[in-house]
Order: sequence, then C-alpha cells, then structure tokens
Amino acid sequence: MIRVQNLVVRYGDKLAVDHLGLEVRPGEILALLGPNGAGKSSTVRCLIGLQRPQEGKIFLGGRDLAKEPKEARKLLAYMPENATLYEGLTPREILALRGRLFGFSEEEIRTKTSHLLEALGLLEVIDQATASFSKGMKQKVVLALALMTRARIFVLDEPLSGLDAETTLVFRQLLTKLCEQGCAILYCSHMLDVVERIAHRVLILSEGKQVAAGSMEECLKKEGGTLEALFRSATRATDPKLVAEQLLQDYLEPEERL
Repeated sequence: MIRVQNLVVRYGDKLAVDHLGLEVRPGEILALLGPNGAGKSSTVRCLIGLQRPQEGKIFLGGRDLAKEPKEARKLLAYMPENATLYEGLTPREILALRGRLFGFSEEEIRTKTSHLLEALGLLEVIDQATASFSKGMKQKVVLALALMTRARIFVLDEPLSGLDAETTLVFRQLLTKLCEQGCAILYCSHMLDVVERIAHRVLILSEGKQVAAGSMEECLKKEGGTLEALFRSATRATDPKLVAEQLLQDYLEPEERL
C-alpha cells in the first residue's frame, strides 16, 4: 500500500533523508522511529504530498504520487501531532467541508459526522467553534477527519498527543480493526512502549539513514529484548540514566551527588 524507493531529501548541503526505502503492506503497522533530526518529518512530508523529494519515488496504493497526486492522496489520511484546524468553524462544519471535497452527499455527510462525533464524545460540542477546544478535543476532531473518507492508508505522527486515557485505549483498538480491514499504517512516535505493543514492523532512522529494521519479534530478540534497548543501540543514544544524573548535579545537595 505504501512503497518508497530511494528517497532523498536535501536542505542546502544537508542530506536529511539518504536514499531511504520502505514498504507498508495491507494489514500492518510499520513504526518509523528515530531521534530528532533523523529524517522522519521530511519523510512524512514527502509521503503526504507537502514536499517534493530531490530523488526517489513514492507509491500509494500503487499510484505514483508524483504523477497522480490527487488520486494517490485520496487514499491517504494524515493525523499529525499538532493539527491546525479552521478554528472559526465547528466540528460539524469542518467534517462537512471534508466530506464535500470528497464528493459525499449531504445525507452521507450528516450521517458520518453524527456517528463519528458521538463515538468520540464530541456530539455536545458539534456546533461549537473549535477555537475554544482543548488540545485533546482538537485531536479527536482530527481523528474524525482521518476516518471520514474511509482511507486505506494512514500516516500517524504522534497521534496520541493530548488524548485522554479512555480515547487512547479506543485508538489502540481502532488500529487493530483498521489492520483487519486491510489498511496500511505508518506510525511515527517517540513513545517506544506504545510502539512496542502495536507495531508489526519497525524501521529506525539516524541522520537520514536506515540503521535498523525488521519485524517487532525480530527486533525484540536483539539488544536486551526491548525496543528501547534496540533504539539506543541503533542510534548510539546516550544512556538516559547518565543524562538524568548529569541534569540533577546542580539540584542535589553536595553529599548526594555522585
């Protein structure tokens, strides 16, 4: 469903993504991981059509994103960490706008809107401007937008940001159901404990390059049996315990310091 071939992204002399290749098959979740500056955001921007790579090809549902951008992007739903909504509009108006852009009938839009917002606990604020919404409420509207069009490909970038515990549990079950329907999901997150529970495969980037990849089962057999250990090893990350101790040096009393 998602196929990326030899993706290259440069910003001046900086090589942000270095000939990256990846695939996400129907019914699976691929976790795209990496420290800040690893190339994840550039890869995602290229995938959703907001940025053109200097080299490489991207196929969504078999369609070449460069040659058939409208047809390819119709297959995709994107859920970012910090979505920008039309804050003067209500959830009803925002979902109606998306439905009309996709050619849905007014009756279908009304039915979908009511169903999605009721399931997400937003029916009482359906006609309230989103400018007054909390971050979590806005994230629920974004989730409703992602589900509005029955997309087959989902690109999720820290999608749990701001969501309450109940909605987080619902979201994890939703991912399972989407996979059962044959959807392909690219999941970007720094929350390794969550990724370890939901992803089928993992791809780790560092400085624009793939430094580790494989099934979750294969990955957990390496480097101590945890995704955190694999991530630290693959990206050569500093031991978090040592960093925490360094940060506390000025906080602790002299006799408590190491």
